[in-house]
Amino acid sequence: MHFNASDKKFKEYLLVCERLGKTPDPNKMPMSSGNFPYEVQLAFLIYELLPDRWEGMSGSYLGKEWSAVGALLDAYNIEEKRIILFFIKAIDIINSKVINKNLDKDRKKRDRKSQAKQNFPKGK
Repeated sequence: MHFNASDKKFKEYLLVCERLGKTPDPNKMPMSSGNFPYEVQLAFLIYELLPDRWEGMSGSYLGKEWSAVGALLDAYNIEEKRIILFFIKAIDIINSKVINKNLDKDRKKRDRKSQAKQNFPKGK
């Protein structure tokens, strides 16, 4: 999940709890980017700046384009490059799996709808 979306869900959760007069439960609370260590927050920052790569024919998500990562690490004066790269790669693997899973689900839904339209009996 995109970390900014996570922050939004965190704020929404707190607002709902406040409106319902309930105490927020830390075990049910969505994480915000501030819950992560500084190195992971830097990894999210760099990750979001990298452009996405898509396979043209199938529309599959291939992950981030890594060619600019060195320049971004230098631009942000990041000293622990290996640690940040480790976290960026972990984020990329997880995000790619989630995106492709959602794309597959959408394709299957479209295929079922298309199949249903083809099998619909025609009126006389």
